[in-house]
Amino acid sequence: MGSTSDCGIRIAIDRGGTFTDCVGNPGSGKMEDDVIIKLLSEDPSNYQDAPLEGIRRLLSKFTGKEIPRGEPLDTTQIESIRMGTTVATNALLERKGERIAMVVTKGFKHCLEIGNQSRPKIFDLAIRKPEVLYEKVIEVDERVTLEDYAEDPERHVTNTEDLSVEENLVRGLSSEAVRILKRPSKDIIKTQLQGLYHDGFRSIAVCLVHGYTFPDHEALVGEVAREIGFEHISLSHKLMPMIKLVPRATSACADAYLTPAIKKYISGFQAGFEGVLGTESVKNERGAKGARCEFMQSDGGLVDVGLFSGLRAILSGPAGGVVGYALTSYDANTKTPVIGFDMGGTSTDVSRYGSGRYEHVFETTTAGVTIQSPQLDINTVAAGGGSRLFFRNGLFVVGPESAGAHPGPACYRKGGPLTVTDANLFLGRLLPEFFPKIFGKNENQGLDKEASERLFRELTDDINKEVTKDNEGKNMSPDEVAYGFIKIANETMTRPIRSLTEAKGHDTSQHRLATFGGAGGQHAVAIAESLGIRQILVHRYSSVLSAYGMALADVVDESQVPDSKTWSDEGGVVDELKKTMNELKEKSTAKLKDQGFNDDSIVFEEYLNMRYRGTESALMIVRPSKEEAEKDFKGDDWAFDKAFVKQHEREFGFTLPDRDIVVDDVRARGIGKSFEGLEKTVDMQLREIKPQDLGEGKRYDVSKVYFEGGRQDTPIYKLEDLDVGDKIQGPAILADGTQTIVITPGATALIIETHVVINIGKEEGQGNKISAKEVDPIMLSIFAHRFMAIAEQMGRALQKTSVSTNVKERLDYSCALFDSNGGLVANAPHLPVHLGSMSTCVTTQAEIWRGKLKPGDVIVSNHPEFGGTHLPDITVVTPAFNGKDIIFYVASRAHHADIGGILPGSMPPHSRELYQEGAAIKSEKLVSEGHFNEKRITELLYDEPAQYPECSGTRCLADNLNDLKAQIAANQKGINLISTLIEDYGEEVVQFYMRNIQDNAELSVRNLLKDVHKRFEGRDLSAVDYMDDGSPIKLKISIDAEKGEAIFDFAGTGPEVYGNTNAPEAVTYSAIIYCLRSLIEDDIPLNQGCLKPIDVRIPPRSFLSPSDKAAVVGGNVLTSQRVTDVILRTFAACAASQGDCNNLTFGFGGNLSTSAEATRGFGYYETIAGGSGAGPTWDGTSGVHTHMTNTRITDAEVFERRYPVILREFSLRSNSAGAGQHRGGEGVIRDIEFRIPVQVSILSERRVYHPYGLEGGEDAACGINYWVRHVQKGGRGYDREEWEDRWINLGGKNTASMRSGERIVVCTPGGGGWGKVGEESKAIKRKDEREMWRKGSLAQRTEMQESSV
Repeated sequence: MGSTSDCGIRIAIDRGGTFTDCVGNPGSGKMEDDVIIKLLSEDPSNYQDAPLEGIRRLLSKFTGKEIPRGEPLDTTQIESIRMGTTVATNALLERKGERIAMVVTKGFKHCLEIGNQSRPKIFDLAIRKPEVLYEKVIEVDERVTLEDYAEDPERHVTNTEDLSVEENLVRGLSSEAVRILKRPSKDIIKTQLQGLYHDGFRSIAVCLVHGYTFPDHEALVGEVAREIGFEHISLSHKLMPMIKLVPRATSACADAYLTPAIKKYISGFQAGFEGVLGTESVKNERGAKGARCEFMQSDGGLVDVGLFSGLRAILSGPAGGVVGYALTSYDANTKTPVIGFDMGGTSTDVSRYGSGRYEHVFETTTAGVTIQSPQLDINTVAAGGGSRLFFRNGLFVVGPESAGAHPGPACYRKGGPLTVTDANLFLGRLLPEFFPKIFGKNENQGLDKEASERLFRELTDDINKEVTKDNEGKNMSPDEVAYGFIKIANETMTRPIRSLTEAKGHDTSQHRLATFGGAGGQHAVAIAESLGIRQILVHRYSSVLSAYGMALADVVDESQVPDSKTWSDEGGVVDELKKTMNELKEKSTAKLKDQGFNDDSIVFEEYLNMRYRGTESALMIVRPSKEEAEKDFKGDDWAFDKAFVKQHEREFGFTLPDRDIVVDDVRARGIGKSFEGLEKTVDMQLREIKPQDLGEGKRYDVSKVYFEGGRQDTPIYKLEDLDVGDKIQGPAILADGTQTIVITPGATALIIETHVVINIGKEEGQGNKISAKEVDPIMLSIFAHRFMAIAEQMGRALQKTSVSTNVKERLDYSCALFDSNGGLVANAPHLPVHLGSMSTCVTTQAEIWRGKLKPGDVIVSNHPEFGGTHLPDITVVTPAFNGKDIIFYVASRAHHADIGGILPGSMPPHSRELYQEGAAIKSEKLVSEGHFNEKRITELLYDEPAQYPECSGTRCLADNLNDLKAQIAANQKGINLISTLIEDYGEEVVQFYMRNIQDNAELSVRNLLKDVHKRFEGRDLSAVDYMDDGSPIKLKISIDAEKGEAIFDFAGTGPEVYGNTNAPEAVTYSAIIYCLRSLIEDDIPLNQGCLKPIDVRIPPRSFLSPSDKAAVVGGNVLTSQRVTDVILRTFAACAASQGDCNNLTFGFGGNLSTSAEATRGFGYYETIAGGSGAGPTWDGTSGVHTHMTNTRITDAEVFERRYPVILREFSLRSNSAGAGQHRGGEGVIRDIEFRIPVQVSILSERRVYHPYGLEGGEDAACGINYWVRHVQKGGRGYDREEWEDRWINLGGKNTASMRSGERIVVCTPGGGGWGKVGEESKAIKRKDEREMWRKGSLAQRTEMQESSV
């Protein structure tokens, strides 16, 4: 089991959701002596605790003496017990942790309810945010802030070496100057905490603003809480001293919520032993019965049982699997990276291991809770073998819904639904005789193949009825249907795996695939083929690899402190960082020695968390090895700066040589080595082995198994019957009692000592002719995935090669694929405001340039009249040719931070003419036959806007040019990928499915319109709403029920306005697509087909179809929201949401006049959440972005670090929601104090007209914007100079010069109510299937993509 010495019994256990896996070794360390036990995690009629039962059975086996159940287990002969457990994960998923309260700074009571203000699923009208873990919050009246700000153009830094002159200015842990604004009162804190204690709380989480660098106030709260008698106190600065209030607060809450549950479990576990467990027991030798006991943490390291905490336990089980495949599949000499593919019954996890180090993330969301703690980057990409199968709207759909463990798949004999497991069983890819007989009433029966077959026959009949309804297509067989679902399941999993690897700058085809988990072997070959991987490794213990990983893992001690230094080779910066690092290492060494490790067995990984100034893309950089230093850094193994630049280049595709590099954190990972590597790696074994083709002698059986094209006679082999060197030609199935490995035709399997090695040959199904005459629903589903994957990969290329913060970090872009007429085929990521508008742009450009374009030409446009939304969104369009004909287009649209105009940021609240908003490009060639026209684009962006009065050209030309080049590169990536698709399937087939995927979306919308017509009994639908200036938006929808078509007639809408709330026509099309998709509850392809049944009629020269000179910046961010409200009101779908984005900008500097030189300054832009509207089966949600926007808010601590502000309050606005049978959501209060003079602008709506209620529900409160202004007191009796704060209503759209100490307070609108007050609620508590298993960097990236506009 990976040890190097003969000693006592060693036991490793993974307690999973369904099964508990145990691997025991008598002390020899030899693999052949290992004993494996697999038992149910829950079996109360036989045993109380599965790990204890597993240990009892192993001890009985090794000692040769049967130990009765319930008898305390003697630890005398046990050297170590290592465990991974789902106790913390389950408590989080099921919300069954400790009852807790949160203690937070005054003004931030609702910080976790608001979170980052984005909603999880952009098309859900019934917005569901994860529930908070605490029951109660108390606010402490204390406050500190940072003295300096990062965006200071003068780069002023307060000297923190001598701060004795000012009592309220202190040096923080990060070396930053911290200003104490308000010290807390110990007596008041005591009273508040005693109130909590009296209410029965025994566990609290404490997180105060800037506590990561100034922990004194948190420490005071902790001290008082201990005096009162709280049993568990989670202080955020102790858990993870990293900047960001919200993730640190959720982490503190998670720890307070989970650690008591962990301690309770451990206490019960220890009670099952005669001796005591843990390092202390071994050191104290209590009756010679002590045994080491360590638990696996989320970061892949073990920790002593006494130090195991809830925060570090969430990925305890999956982490063991990563350690297992990493240490058994990676060779330090060949350095071939490995992708881990762990497919179990309820989830499929993907991770990566390369360069001999684990890949960690430091902020990720699990079960809806954002955790700030080092965790292995494990990404759950699907629901596993339990993923349910559906046929919806003409498409095969797999998941995300799961059958779970109960009732489980249909074949589990509990009346469950069809799942991926059923498909594998039905096709012969899963063998019942090799599956545990634990099903049926008496839990002694095998899998029920007949149940799977019956449901597949029923589903096949339904599919054939629907597919042949409108045409004479051929009937499908149940085999073809089941196999179709397998193919879609593989497509569903392949896309995120590719995203995970390519987003980090790696090529998937250069990896091996290590597969484990019960279901992985049935899908591994197909997954590898799709990713271009040629070799798969299946460990002999693959079904218990998480437990085996525990046996191989090292004990780890992580420590980290914040920093803020600018990297420099001079001035002692490196010496200070080395000193900090050494202090951390000394602490870790002491802790590891305390656990029995000596100096020889302790090694360190040293990290600096680094980023370029002005960006938020920090990279955790490991100290270069001596080998790397010699090769790349002239022998300097502390060349963190050069290592950062190198990694930035690889991951993001560029560097910023003129920017400072900032160190955010110093981290030391102390490792107590207990595993010294395998005797022979996979590569060593492959070099030595002499393969021999296997004859028929070792066959266990032959079975009819379905592969592409039909069932084939397939030999079945028992894994235990195979010898090292045996080579098996596919098709074949290798199986034992815990796993089934499918070898497809064209692949071969080779048996080596530790693994089954599968080499990929010809792809399954290669060379099969696909018809372009009849629609195959399986191929339609596959092409839907392929087209979307192309758009996603374009997006990754754009993000990687772009430079600006907007594109690279906020992911404010869209990439899309269009047919030869400019009709949308696939769009990713889904930014609602880009959905229909990009197609308008591409269609217009296709018409303008018809017959004039050549290969290598690229078009650029942003003009509202030509399909643009607002000027900062620049669209780049590239045609793809076959000979002289254009066969499709690709396009990318990105939000550029500045393109000129009267104000920095190109989002002025008072623009009256389009020229005031910056450069307006109708249609220009950006590239001519491969030549980038830099001169012309510079004229358009820099020279031409500056010719207008009080206007400037772009203020960041270099970023504009770089991002445009990135858009061109992204488009080229799309063309290359479609060209590959055409090579695989032929142009005719690709074009055929491009058209049919649009027809599929069209069918979904037609069905929706027919249902609406029926619901409203054939009545025409109409609605009207008013902008704050009184401009009406009128809509009448007339539905032709027979055809499933509708006219959306906006006749009666107000005329163009002399302001900036005019909305280009493209914005209305986007709003219509968004609303239609929101009304169709299932996922459908979002493309041009959605609009085919819709005849949109917009009155010319109305403010929804303005002239080409009209200002439009507010149309994109305000009017779009109001159009959406009107459409949804017409359908009576839900009450009004806040109908607004609350666009706030502030800053100083720029081109102040035509003669003056530009002043260096900064600009900041944010949108602020409000309330969402209630509906017929849901309450509104508070403090969230709605409809056409979903941008994240900057975290409070990052906000104050970057800008000269104090965020006084960010909370929910009580009594702003509309009351009703279902209450609307509350708006928010955002109170910002400025520390220097700045220009502040607000662009907002719903300050006059209330967000309406529906069906008797009450209206919500309007928003209001205040300027808290310092004014001199006046009037009689005032002969001395005195000042007061005066609250002034700014109105909805205004700009003001605010002085130091003045504030803007934005109170956003709530959401309207639904139904009459007092009527019984019909709200349905819905569950997002994906929330339960979304985790890792990929999920975080997807959320970021869905939270930009």
